[in-house]
Amino acid sequence: MRESVSTNSSLWSRGMMAVIAAQFLSAFGDNALLFATLALLKAEFYPDWSQPILQMVFVGAYILFAPFVGQVADSFAKGRVMMFANGLKLIGAASICVGINPFVGYLLVGIGAAAYSPAKYGILGEITTGDKLVKANGLMESSTIAAILLGSVAGGVLADWHVLAALGVCALVYAGAVGANLMIPKLPAARPGQSWRFTPMTSSFFSACKSLWRNGETRFSLVGTSLFWGAGVTLRFLLVLWVPVALGITDNATPTYLNAMVAVGIVAGAGLAAKLVTLETVARCMPAGILIGVAVVLFSLQHALLPAYGVLMLIGMLGGFFVVPLNALLQAIGKESVGAGNAIAVQNLGENMAMLLMLGLYSLAVKAGVPVIGTGVGFGVIFALAIAALWIWQRRR
Repeated sequence: MRESVSTNSSLWSRGMMAVIAAQFLSAFGDNALLFATLALLKAEFYPDWSQPILQMVFVGAYILFAPFVGQVADSFAKGRVMMFANGLKLIGAASICVGINPFVGYLLVGIGAAAYSPAKYGILGEITTGDKLVKANGLMESSTIAAILLGSVAGGVLADWHVLAALGVCALVYAGAVGANLMIPKLPAARPGQSWRFTPMTSSFFSACKSLWRNGETRFSLVGTSLFWGAGVTLRFLLVLWVPVALGITDNATPTYLNAMVAVGIVAGAGLAAKLVTLETVARCMPAGILIGVAVVLFSLQHALLPAYGVLMLIGMLGGFFVVPLNALLQAIGKESVGAGNAIAVQNLGENMAMLLMLGLYSLAVKAGVPVIGTGVGFGVIFALAIAALWIWQRRR
């Protein structure tokens, strides 16, 4: 028998807490696995430029499956879709543990993540609505960033102790996420009965892309979040190579500590966004986006650990304040137009294409021998200019 959850239920309902717990464990596993796998590549003497390629494999899964995962999320109970996706992540992590090529295992994790994302965000619009949706997104982002903080540190610290142990912990955490998914109430499918033939599925997805892109507000959200996450994943890999160059530290743990400071900042920024920004005042987040680029430039010029921590926390605060309202705007409009699952799938396509492009450029820069510090400065300037251009474009609509 299906259970229902009122859209007016508290943010602290059983359904919301189960979603948050599952998301925390899944995001913890994702981030611990990344740093554990990077340590494995380092231990097996893969070249530096192959590190962003690992993430590009992950991102490629998002792009390849984007036309299908939104319909999957809307055609079944989203909690069960989340459980299946975490099961794929578990298989991927376990395969790396037993010696399968890390790029193959990480691809499986990427496929699981691609299926997971539309369901985890889409379910928020089924549990709550209106201004509570912004707060629910703030809670989701805070949980995610806390998981990024702890998962990143755990992955780096455990990898310094024993790489295989780090990978094994990741597999266990994914198993815990599968268990948490079982506690999510089985809500009715949002859009059952859709065609599963290839042509109608892809046509439906690209029709959703067209619809969201034509809407000025959702286009604004899609471009903003794509720029943000493309920049965020590139900054993560920039940190891995920046630490030994700028600080002379060569362990696996220090880059994870620095990533953790970004996570701490995003928790604070997401909380501020939930209090200060509503669906009607989303444009308030734009100055924070411009300042992210300025802060990245400032960070790239640091040569001491303590100020680097402070600047990265600032980047995180600005990022949380910037991205949470944009996510809520897309979910609210997408739910009423193309379906929440399809809206998030379209968003994932844009974000991951931006990630793929930025990671590809970064990998080429590393292979060409461009100095890491110069790369960081250029990256920050370009990001600030891109967000400023987006804001001007939106204001002129």
